Amino acid sequence: MEASENTIKLYYNTEVEKLQMPEYGRNVLQMVEQLKQIPDRAKRTEQAQAVVKVMESLNPQVHQQENWAQKLWDHLYMIAGYDLDIDSPYPAPVPEFVNSKPDPIPLNTKPIRARHYGRNIESILNLIASEPEGEVKTAMIRSLAIYMRQQYLIWNKDTVADETIFQDIERLSGGKVKVPEGLELTKISADASFNRPGMNLGFQNNKGGKFNRNYRSKNKKK
Repeated sequence: MEASENTIKLYYNTEVEKLQMPEYGRNVLQMVEQLKQIPDRAKRTEQAQAVVKVMESLNPQVHQQENWAQKLWDHLYMIAGYDLDIDSPYPAPVPEFVNSKPDPIPLNTKPIRARHYGRNIESILNLIASEPEGEVKTAMIRSLAIYMRQQYLIWNKDTVADETIFQDIERLSGGKVKVPEGLELTKISADASFNRPGMNLGFQNNKGGKFNRNYRSKNKKK
Protein backbone atom coordinates (compact mmCIF):
# COMPACT_ATOMS: atom_id res chain seq x y z
CA MET A 1 0.00 0.00 0.00
CA GLU A 2 1.53 3.33 -1.07
CA ALA A 3 1.92 6.12 1.47
CA SER A 4 -0.54 8.96 1.17
CA GLU A 5 0.73 12.28 -0.18
CA ASN A 6 -0.76 13.99 2.90
CA THR A 7 1.37 11.95 5.33
CA ILE A 8 2.98 14.23 7.93
CA LYS A 9 6.60 13.55 8.75
CA LEU A 10 7.20 13.57 12.52
CA TYR A 11 10.58 14.63 13.87
CA TYR A 12 11.79 13.42 17.23
CA ASN A 13 14.30 15.09 19.51
CA THR A 14 16.63 12.12 19.09
CA GLU A 15 16.88 12.90 15.36
CA VAL A 16 17.84 16.56 15.68
CA GLU A 17 20.75 18.52 17.14
CA LYS A 18 20.99 18.59 20.93
CA LEU A 19 19.97 21.91 22.47
CA GLN A 20 22.67 23.91 24.24
CA MET A 21 20.04 25.64 26.40
CA PRO A 22 17.03 23.27 26.72
CA GLU A 23 15.13 25.66 28.97
CA TYR A 24 14.43 27.95 26.00
CA GLY A 25 13.22 25.26 23.62
CA ARG A 26 13.89 24.58 19.96
CA ASN A 27 11.78 27.47 18.70
CA VAL A 28 14.22 29.97 20.20
CA LEU A 29 17.07 28.10 18.51
CA GLN A 30 15.29 28.51 15.18
CA MET A 31 14.82 32.24 15.87
CA VAL A 32 18.53 32.60 16.57
CA GLU A 33 19.47 30.73 13.41
CA GLN A 34 17.20 33.02 11.39
CA LEU A 35 18.55 36.24 12.89
CA LYS A 36 22.10 35.09 12.06
CA GLN A 37 21.08 35.09 8.38
CA ILE A 38 19.97 38.76 8.44
CA PRO A 39 22.58 40.66 6.38
CA ASP A 40 22.06 44.10 7.97
CA ARG A 41 23.82 44.41 11.33
CA ALA A 42 21.34 46.94 12.73
CA LYS A 43 18.37 44.74 11.78
CA ARG A 44 20.21 41.73 13.19
CA THR A 45 20.73 43.53 16.49
CA GLU A 46 17.09 44.62 16.59
CA GLN A 47 15.96 41.04 16.04
CA ALA A 48 18.37 39.83 18.76
CA GLN A 49 16.72 42.19 21.25
CA ALA A 50 13.32 40.69 20.38
CA VAL A 51 14.65 37.16 20.87
CA VAL A 52 16.05 38.12 24.29
CA LYS A 53 12.58 39.37 25.27
CA VAL A 54 11.13 36.00 24.29
CA MET A 55 13.84 34.22 26.28
CA GLU A 56 13.02 36.35 29.31
CA SER A 57 9.36 35.34 29.15
CA LEU A 58 10.26 31.66 28.77
CA ASN A 59 12.74 31.70 31.65
CA PRO A 60 11.34 34.09 34.30
CA GLN A 61 13.47 32.43 37.00
CA VAL A 62 16.44 34.31 35.60
CA HIS A 63 15.21 37.40 37.46
CA GLN A 64 16.28 35.75 40.72
CA GLN A 65 19.93 35.89 39.63
CA GLU A 66 22.30 38.81 39.80
CA ASN A 67 22.95 40.60 36.50
CA TRP A 68 20.07 38.68 34.97
CA ALA A 69 19.88 40.91 31.88
CA GLN A 70 23.49 40.17 31.01
CA LYS A 71 22.90 36.46 31.61
CA LEU A 72 20.11 36.49 29.02
CA TRP A 73 22.46 37.97 26.43
CA ASP A 74 25.09 35.43 27.40
CA HIS A 75 22.54 32.67 26.85
CA LEU A 76 21.76 34.13 23.42
CA TYR A 77 25.41 33.85 22.44
CA MET A 78 25.56 30.31 23.78
CA ILE A 79 22.50 29.26 21.77
CA ALA A 80 24.12 30.79 18.67
CA GLY A 81 27.26 28.78 19.29
CA TYR A 82 29.13 32.03 20.09
CA ASP A 83 28.88 32.89 16.38
CA LEU A 84 26.82 36.06 16.55
CA ASP A 85 27.79 39.45 15.11
CA ILE A 86 25.55 42.01 16.84
CA ASP A 87 25.81 45.17 18.92
CA SER A 88 25.23 43.64 22.34
CA PRO A 89 24.85 45.90 25.40
CA TYR A 90 27.27 43.54 27.19
CA PRO A 91 30.62 41.98 26.28
CA ALA A 92 30.31 38.72 24.38
CA PRO A 93 31.07 35.68 26.58
CA VAL A 94 34.20 33.68 25.87
CA PRO A 95 33.56 29.94 25.29
CA GLU A 96 36.75 28.93 27.09
CA PHE A 97 35.63 30.79 30.21
CA VAL A 98 32.01 29.61 30.15
CA ASN A 99 32.91 25.95 29.61
CA SER A 100 35.81 25.89 32.04
CA LYS A 101 35.47 23.60 35.05
CA PRO A 102 35.90 24.97 38.59
CA ASP A 103 39.07 24.14 40.45
CA PRO A 104 38.66 20.95 42.48
CA ILE A 105 38.23 21.41 46.21
CA PRO A 106 41.10 19.72 48.05
CA LEU A 107 39.88 17.05 50.43
CA ASN A 108 41.30 16.52 53.86
CA THR A 109 42.38 12.88 53.74
CA LYS A 110 43.93 12.94 57.22
CA PRO A 111 42.01 10.42 59.37
CA ILE A 112 39.94 11.76 62.25
CA ARG A 113 41.42 10.59 65.53
CA ALA A 114 38.11 10.87 67.44
CA ARG A 115 35.07 10.86 65.19
CA HIS A 116 32.57 11.66 67.94
CA TYR A 117 34.37 14.98 68.51
CA GLY A 118 34.76 15.88 64.85
CA ARG A 119 37.72 16.98 62.76
CA ASN A 120 37.80 20.61 63.95
CA ILE A 121 38.64 19.65 67.55
CA GLU A 122 42.30 19.14 66.70
CA SER A 123 42.49 22.59 65.07
CA ILE A 124 40.92 24.16 68.16
CA LEU A 125 43.40 22.35 70.39
CA ASN A 126 46.28 23.68 68.31
CA LEU A 127 44.86 27.19 68.74
CA ILE A 128 44.56 26.77 72.51
CA ALA A 129 48.09 25.35 72.70
CA SER A 130 49.44 28.56 71.16
CA GLU A 131 47.81 30.70 73.86
CA PRO A 132 49.92 31.84 76.84
CA GLU A 133 49.13 30.35 80.22
CA GLY A 134 46.55 32.29 82.19
CA GLU A 135 42.85 32.77 82.85
CA VAL A 136 41.98 33.17 79.17
CA LYS A 137 43.56 29.85 78.24
CA THR A 138 41.90 28.12 81.18
CA ALA A 139 38.51 29.50 80.12
CA MET A 140 39.11 28.26 76.56
CA ILE A 141 40.01 24.77 77.81
CA ARG A 142 36.90 24.70 80.00
CA SER A 143 34.60 25.79 77.16
CA LEU A 144 36.12 23.20 74.84
CA ALA A 145 35.76 20.48 77.49
CA ILE A 146 32.04 21.30 77.91
CA TYR A 147 31.54 21.10 74.15
CA MET A 148 33.45 17.81 73.91
CA ARG A 149 31.34 16.37 76.74
CA GLN A 150 28.19 17.23 74.81
CA GLN A 151 29.53 15.56 71.67
CA TYR A 152 30.59 12.54 73.69
CA LEU A 153 27.11 12.14 75.17
CA ILE A 154 25.47 12.41 71.75
CA TRP A 155 27.36 9.48 70.27
CA ASN A 156 28.34 7.36 73.28
CA LYS A 157 27.03 6.73 76.80
CA ASP A 158 24.50 8.48 79.00
CA THR A 159 27.19 9.74 81.38
CA VAL A 160 30.88 10.56 81.17
CA ALA A 161 33.36 11.60 83.85
CA ASP A 162 35.09 14.96 83.52
CA GLU A 163 38.44 13.16 83.81
CA THR A 164 37.67 11.23 80.62
CA ILE A 165 37.18 14.48 78.72
CA PHE A 166 40.34 15.98 80.22
CA GLN A 167 42.35 12.91 79.23
CA ASP A 168 41.00 13.16 75.65
CA ILE A 169 42.04 16.82 75.46
CA GLU A 170 45.61 16.01 76.46
CA ARG A 171 45.71 12.92 74.22
CA LEU A 172 44.32 14.61 71.09
CA SER A 173 46.60 17.61 71.56
CA GLY A 174 49.62 15.36 71.79
CA GLY A 175 50.32 16.67 75.28
CA LYS A 176 50.52 20.30 74.09
CA VAL A 177 47.43 21.25 76.12
CA LYS A 178 47.52 20.46 79.83
CA VAL A 179 44.25 20.71 81.76
CA PRO A 180 44.80 22.82 84.90
CA GLU A 181 44.41 20.97 88.19
CA GLY A 182 41.14 21.54 89.97
CA LEU A 183 39.25 22.44 86.77
CA GLU A 184 35.57 21.51 87.05
CA LEU A 185 32.82 21.52 84.48
CA THR A 186 29.27 22.67 85.06
CA LYS A 187 26.87 20.02 86.26
CA ILE A 188 24.59 18.49 83.65
CA SER A 189 20.92 19.20 84.26
CA ALA A 190 18.72 16.19 84.87
CA ASP A 191 16.43 17.39 82.06
CA ALA A 192 19.30 17.71 79.56
CA SER A 193 18.86 15.67 76.40
CA PHE A 194 21.65 15.06 73.90
CA ASN A 195 20.41 13.66 70.62
CA ARG A 196 22.17 12.77 67.40
CA PRO A 197 21.89 15.26 64.52
CA GLY A 198 18.91 14.65 62.28
CA MET A 199 16.70 13.08 64.91
CA ASN A 200 13.13 14.39 65.00
CA LEU A 201 12.74 15.97 68.41
CA GLY A 202 9.56 17.94 67.73
CA PHE A 203 6.03 17.01 68.59
CA GLN A 204 4.43 17.50 65.18
CA ASN A 205 2.03 14.86 63.92
CA ASN A 206 3.24 12.26 61.47
CA LYS A 207 1.17 10.60 58.75
CA GLY A 208 -0.29 8.17 61.25
CA GLY A 209 -1.53 11.01 63.43
CA LYS A 210 0.67 9.98 66.39
CA PHE A 211 2.81 12.40 68.32
CA ASN A 212 6.55 12.03 68.59
CA ARG A 213 7.55 9.35 71.12
CA ASN A 214 9.72 11.73 73.16
CA TYR A 215 6.87 14.20 73.49
CA ARG A 216 4.39 11.54 74.59
CA SER A 217 6.75 10.06 77.17
CA LYS A 218 7.30 13.49 78.74
CA ASN A 219 3.54 14.06 79.02
CA LYS A 220 3.06 10.73 80.80
CA LYS A 221 5.31 11.94 83.61
CA LYS A 222 3.13 15.00 84.26
